[in-house]
Amino acid sequence: MDSNPTTGQCLCGVVKFHISGEFESFFLCHCSRCRKDSGSAHSANLFSSTAKITWVSGEANIKTFHLPGTRHMKSFCSDCGSALPISQPEVGLLAVPAGSLDCQIDILPNAHICCSSRANWDEGLASIERIDGLPG
Repeated sequence: MDSNPTTGQCLCGVVKFHISGEFESFFLCHCSRCRKDSGSAHSANLFSSTAKITWVSGEANIKTFHLPGTRHMKSFCSDCGSALPISQPEVGLLAVPAGSLDCQIDILPNAHICCSSRANWDEGLASIERIDGLPG
């Protein structure tokens, strides 16, 4: 990332944020918790121990769910449900859902993680038809 802040928002646009700093890692997590959070084959999260987040608007609309007995957390917009960053300064961690960003980033995923628990339908996806828009 360059020195310009990274920007993002939720789907309804109520919650907006800027991130200043570098992302150190980018993981695609296939664990069952992340699949439940995302409703998809995996979550796609960027991580930083040094970047800082500034909430531009809608901070009151952010809700955070912490799964009891685990470190698993998810922040989301209370209006539209979009996944949002989680800042944990006490442990030096910022986790940012890649899909919440509005700008290009210059880091590619480091790895697929927790593959031992990935969905059985998440196999051979590179060979299925690709359609640029909605199916006709």
